[in-house]
Amino acid sequence: MADSLLAFFTLMDNQDGTIVREPPNFDLDLYIQSYRGRARFDRLFLIGRSSVPLCVDALKLAIAEAKRGKDTHRYREAVECLRVAAPSEPEAVFDQKWLEAQDAENKTETNRLLKELKGYKNNLIKESIRMGNEDLAKHLESIGDLNAASETYSKMRPDVSTAKQLLDVGKHLVRVSIQRREWDMVSAHLSKMGGAQSAEDEKAVQPYLKIAHGIAFLGREKFKDAALSFLSADSNIPSSTYGELASQSDVAIYGGLLALASMDRNELQTNVLDNAQFRTFLEQAPHIRRAVAQFVSGRYSACIAILESYRPDYLLDIYLQKHIAAIYSQIRSKCIIQYLTPFSCVSLDTMNKAFGGPDQVIEDELANMIQSGALQARINTIDKLVTTKAANPRAQMQDSALRMAENYEKQGLDRLRRMGLAAADLELKSVKKSNPFGSQSDLMLEETLG
Repeated sequence: MADSLLAFFTLMDNQDGTIVREPPNFDLDLYIQSYRGRARFDRLFLIGRSSVPLCVDALKLAIAEAKRGKDTHRYREAVECLRVAAPSEPEAVFDQKWLEAQDAENKTETNRLLKELKGYKNNLIKESIRMGNEDLAKHLESIGDLNAASETYSKMRPDVSTAKQLLDVGKHLVRVSIQRREWDMVSAHLSKMGGAQSAEDEKAVQPYLKIAHGIAFLGREKFKDAALSFLSADSNIPSSTYGELASQSDVAIYGGLLALASMDRNELQTNVLDNAQFRTFLEQAPHIRRAVAQFVSGRYSACIAILESYRPDYLLDIYLQKHIAAIYSQIRSKCIIQYLTPFSCVSLDTMNKAFGGPDQVIEDELANMIQSGALQARINTIDKLVTTKAANPRAQMQDSALRMAENYEKQGLDRLRRMGLAAADLELKSVKKSNPFGSQSDLMLEETLG
């Protein structure tokens, strides 16, 4: 089996796949129980194609999950991977009888639903047409025809009659768009859902909207926007309302990681550690809370150590995998900058002890940060020192004094104009339109005198 696994991951590497050789911190059976629907297969299949220790087990579970559904294309993909990775496993043999029976059943069901929908359209009953489109779209989604499913879900909109039905249509379209990784379409569908509910419905659907927006922002690498969306999700709403998107642990990990990558210490304290609304999520991922607390406390190497120990887990997540390198790079850069801020000079040995590793030389990383402008410092290779560029307090004081003088002059001119108007017994009217050529006082004076 070792040779076949090597061949499989060589193939994955040639296809620019992510290979995770370290075992993750989760138990696969317990982990996958947190998900339902097509997300279960997606996560199992990704783990099977990426994790060396869990490859065979994950692919076998993915095959079993595919056979419980109707998507024969997924079944073929999973079996094909297992045939390369572990050809001796019983599941690595195609169940041709099941494939043929399922393909025939899928075709028959599609034709039946199309015929029913045609009858509903002839009868011109809006509710029946809406339900017919929904049944057909759910079937198309279950067999993996996501393009047709998206189009059919969209056809439900003209026939909806209640706010709940409109929300259901939006959720269907968001779910399919996420599966297709169409992040702009996810945001568009969510925007249409935003104003479609009453105050009571808005509270119930709030976590779904926030988490889905966060996933879309993450997909587009807008890390701070994604963090704010995840952190504003209400953890007091039951997870069943957003379970098709992510688990509570996922929300805590996404929100905490992206906050570490995009927020400063004060923002982390306020938006993560002191966020009562997000606390229930954080309880499901205590290591994320520890990492954030270590960063806020100035223990940057401890924060990075926690995150590095969970890197294999995050590399096996369907939304995080492509972004982990960028997220970790931003977090490391922030930690290094914050570490150097109080000092004018730090030895490279000290920096290596705090941030280096067996395969990572801190000197190269510092040089890249300096070249990119992220770090204002110099590296003394002779004395093995990192010297930060100290701010010039004299220049800062002069800039501050100039800004104060300019503000004082502007306020003085405004007051003189108002005094002149009052002395001339002229009325001062409010102005709603903006004037790009002068101050508001200038415009009021012109209108009053003109």
